[in-house]
Amino acid sequence: MFLEQLTLRNYRNYEQGDWQFKNKVNVILGENAQGKTNVMESIYVLAMAKSHRTTNDKDLIRWDEDYAKIEGRVGKKNGSTFLQLILSKKGKKARLNYIEQAKLSSYVGHMNVVMFAPEDLNLVKGSPQIRRRFIDMEIGQVSPMYMHELAQYQKVLQQRNQYLKLLQSKKQTDETFLDVLTEQLVQLAAKITLKRYEFIELLQTWAKPIHAEISRGNEQLAIHYRPSIDVLDKQQLSRIVEAYNDKFTKIKTKEIERGTTLIGPHRDDLSFTINEKDVQTFGSQGQQRTAALSLKLAEIDLIFSEIGEYPILLLDDVLSELDDFRQTHLLDAIQGKVQTFVTTTSIDGIEHRVIQDADVYEVISGQMIKR
Repeated sequence: MFLEQLTLRNYRNYEQGDWQFKNKVNVILGENAQGKTNVMESIYVLAMAKSHRTTNDKDLIRWDEDYAKIEGRVGKKNGSTFLQLILSKKGKKARLNYIEQAKLSSYVGHMNVVMFAPEDLNLVKGSPQIRRRFIDMEIGQVSPMYMHELAQYQKVLQQRNQYLKLLQSKKQTDETFLDVLTEQLVQLAAKITLKRYEFIELLQTWAKPIHAEISRGNEQLAIHYRPSIDVLDKQQLSRIVEAYNDKFTKIKTKEIERGTTLIGPHRDDLSFTINEKDVQTFGSQGQQRTAALSLKLAEIDLIFSEIGEYPILLLDDVLSELDDFRQTHLLDAIQGKVQTFVTTTSIDGIEHRVIQDADVYEVISGQMIKR
């Protein structure tokens, strides 16, 4: 798939903009704070209905304006798809082929993107929250039902935490409602946990050979899912439900004392090993970056294997963060395969044919013009 057209109105520092793109590499040049990353973010938001930079949609609306609008046309094997998002202080509206979607889960997944930004280099060594977000956003692109279940989980989790606080402060003493919420949470948590196990298994299938190639055959990458329950591997849903029920029964008193939910997908994590050594603790910065790069390249192949279309790749100021060898490997991997958007302050010194053959755009103060 590829983005044929992008239109912005009142988005960040763009009053308006309308561009046509080819199914190739598109380089967006500009100094810092001119709006390069805002274009990349708008493509990501169009696909995912949320930003990778902020949780507050109001940040995406141009100063002193009431709304922001992003529109795009995506070319696919079986025709093109029109997507539209309108963001306002009242919320967001999503349209798919001009029809408004009642649920965002029925909108997300019609345009697939893989974003690789400098903060993604912290995927391995950063906080568990970064890794959970990575898992959730990527599964959500190939499984809209996962996004729906995750949203339901967050809702029940919030209710449960509120009730636990009431029990903690003795404003409530009846634990029946807590048990009802726990039962609801367990069913959703088990589905999310199983889906994450399946995703990590797939991701490793694609990431392992990529990592071996980048490390010239010297390193073997393994990805491990670390749930907060005693399930060591992908198992039947009923077994995961049973494990959650057992754990919640054991920690019920402790949760009431602390006033919060102590286990569940919102507390899970990933870990990475290279040649059976933990990368977070013992890996060099180079190994951590190679692992992050391998994961991102694996996503491209994983999405293709699931939906039969390559996603759109967004490389936001990441080329300058990679050494020549990793940079060359990344550009070799995308050559002629994936529509790619690259932001950078300069392409001087990048000799790769992919960049030399690219369409180049220049951004100055919220205006993007093709060279």
